Amino acid sequence: MTKFFRKLAKLSLILVYLVILAGAVVRMTGSGMGCPDWPKCFGYYIPPTQPSELQWEPNREFKKGQVIIVNETLQVAKKDFQTSLKYNKGNWETYTKHDYAIFNPWHTWVEYINRLCGALAGLATLALAFASFKFWKTRKRITILSWLVVFSMGFQAWLGATVVYSVLEPVKITIHMLMALFIVALLLYIIYMANNEDKRIIYDKKTLIMAIVALCFTLVQIAMGAQVRQFVDHQIDLFGETAKSMWLENPSIIFYAHRSFSILVVLINGLLAYRIYKLKLGHFKMYWVLFILIVEIFSGISMYYLNFPFTSQPLHLVLASILFGVQFYLVLDALKPKISPKTL
Repeated sequence: MTKFFRKLAKLSLILVYLVILAGAVVRMTGSGMGCPDWPKCFGYYIPPTQPSELQWEPNREFKKGQVIIVNETLQVAKKDFQTSLKYNKGNWETYTKHDYAIFNPWHTWVEYINRLCGALAGLATLALAFASFKFWKTRKRITILSWLVVFSMGFQAWLGATVVYSVLEPVKITIHMLMALFIVALLLYIIYMANNEDKRIIYDKKTLIMAIVALCFTLVQIAMGAQVRQFVDHQIDLFGETAKSMWLENPSIIFYAHRSFSILVVLINGLLAYRIYKLKLGHFKMYWVLFILIVEIFSGISMYYLNFPFTSQPLHLVLASILFGVQFYLVLDALKPKISPKTL
């Protein structure tokens, strides 16, 4: 049963990362307002594919909550009814959360798939929470944290709604991303606690401190990267989707801070890897950290010098979140002494 629980926790983690990837694609394609309402999409559980579906027509049935676009405004059906030969304003109310009323089928379905991924991740974490009751008598922390993940997913969904209602306010997008990393950390901690395998890892206090510092550096770098992304979004609004060479023209100071801070990130992880190798501490996940870090740096370089190649932006974001996850698990391994050098 413990193995099944860990597999379910890993599946939940994979689905959460899939949501992060889907969110990165949404942002790359500018599809964040593809569904201007929440949790439905234009009032539908399965979104429309043709503009005609969002237009008023005579002798057509509408369900309560379904949306049409009238004079560049979203109009929501007040009740179930069938239209007559003339448009009746009394059957509709104006959507007041925001004034965004554009339908782009591509953007709509990209955002809809993102929401589906979120729903799947939510169901998986809910199943994990129910499965965690088996640990209530022996390891209550696992059960408590499993339910905390469920509530965190609910809070994350609410954050997603506020992002839509704010018409993609950059600060709220950043908070939405940081909350996703918090959920990743919770799931990794649950997986760690449910692991009964005897790992041949040597405890070393300095290594633990360095691993924590490296993790904190990554969080700072992610936060600054989110600020850079906000600047890029602003540039896209100014110059358009096709003028990629202009997106980083005259960048803000945060861009240079983000680029320069990457040197410190590489340095601390390089020193950490050297110490682990020299003392033979057994932290083999450090190799993954170095590999991800190298790919992450090259993806960042390609965005700057090659004018944002296709998929470079979501790749950069997803790699950063995976790097955080691996580093967090490395800290967990380093935190609890398995083998002390004195016992060897």
